Amino acid sequence: MIEGNSHKKDCAISLKDLRYLNLDYIDFYGNTKVGELIVHKDVSLEIVDIFKKLYESKYPIERMELVSNYQGNDFASIKANNTSAYNCRNIEGTNNWSRHAFGKAIDINPIQNPYISRKGNISHSESLKYKKRVHEDLFKAEDKAMILEDDIIVKIFKKYGWIWGGDWQTIKDYQHFDKRK
Repeated sequence: MIEGNSHKKDCAISLKDLRYLNLDYIDFYGNTKVGELIVHKDVSLEIVDIFKKLYESKYPIERMELVSNYQGNDFASIKANNTSAYNCRNIEGTNNWSRHAFGKAIDINPIQNPYISRKGNISHSESLKYKKRVHEDLFKAEDKAMILEDDIIVKIFKKYGWIWGGDWQTIKDYQHFDKRK
């Protein structure tokens, strides 16, 4: 993580507070893969449970790699449609730590689940086709990966007390789940 620039010595938390997880997931082709996430130790066991339930529900995830594989660059990770968690970074455009910097936030399939600004802008051109938030063909992994408020993935995360960025009022961050406690 240090070499991959996703952790620095002035980060919000120390390495001893983080846990490395290997998690099974179903990729966009229906194959079982093993992904990697780094999360805060306080949420590590529930993340294992959440991802077990996602796997059992056959929720598709295109890729799950450490942000350090992208040199800590959130934009590059998103462009690769990478599901990720810990990254020592600020909230975009601020000097405030992101929930990712505490290991208590996860972004899932960010291309299908874009961040939409107050003005309705989407940073990644590949995400533009997902601005309209409706399932059209659940037999396609890309469509099933799109997170809507009544989907199983939202219900699973909320059962564990996580907040979904799709519920936010001024912006929408459909890829984002975070734990505030």
